[in-house]
Amino acid sequence: MRIRLQKVIADAGLASRREAERWIAEGRVEINGKIANKPGTTVDPVSDEIRVRGKLIPRAHEKVYLLLNKPTGCLTTTVPDARGRMTVMNLIEKAPTRVFPAGRLDFNTQGALLLTSDGALSKKLLDPKYRVSRTYLVKVRGIPDEKKLRRLRRGVRLDNQPTAPVEVTVHRVSGKNCFLKLKLVEGKNRHIKRMCEVVGHPVVRLKRTHFGPLNLTGLPLGAYRFLSPREIRSLEFLVKKEPLAGRIQQVRAAVKKGSKNKK
Repeated sequence: MRIRLQKVIADAGLASRREAERWIAEGRVEINGKIANKPGTTVDPVSDEIRVRGKLIPRAHEKVYLLLNKPTGCLTTTVPDARGRMTVMNLIEKAPTRVFPAGRLDFNTQGALLLTSDGALSKKLLDPKYRVSRTYLVKVRGIPDEKKLRRLRRGVRLDNQPTAPVEVTVHRVSGKNCFLKLKLVEGKNRHIKRMCEVVGHPVVRLKRTHFGPLNLTGLPLGAYRFLSPREIRSLEFLVKKEPLAGRIQQVRAAVKKGSKNKK
């Protein structure tokens, strides 16, 4: 089925139909490698390759991957809030298909949030055994000394369970407070806030700057973009590798088998 080009662009959440018509007239849209600047142009969203200002719009049958720069005061949920608060779904209403958040960010946490229709990939990306890192910039009260930083790096106990080690550095000092850069590979409820509370430095502000290889460069707060094919491949590569725990088990099994053969 052929659809007007400006509708496909608008349905992808890139612009209003009027703005899409202007982009078409200005020669900013390509169909199958050729500039499309004629009004009334129609396309097949399943088979045609459409690029807007150089960026590819996913075909209708393809899985969709979005990166959202989530603002504070916004819930990570797929259902409307009973109290009428904004949700991440309100920010991506024009996405071409139904997508779901990969994990969550707290109500007052901002930053990089992946949303996708690829449930299998999302599940693996969140599985700690694949060690997909998430990086945060955290403003905390006070300035932790080296001893407290070492506690965070080793991991602390939450819910009577030890957290996995994290990478922690002091990003910069701001008066009596400071900004920490934390990189972790697991995500418990209010993970970073609770870790910082344990060492006596409550969180003032929290922003996720990276999800794996994805970052927020050029993405305004509250806006989203489609992932590039290269970015999608990089995420898939992260979870195609044999998890560390699995490799260790294989080595142990091989050593054990070799010992038995020697006997």
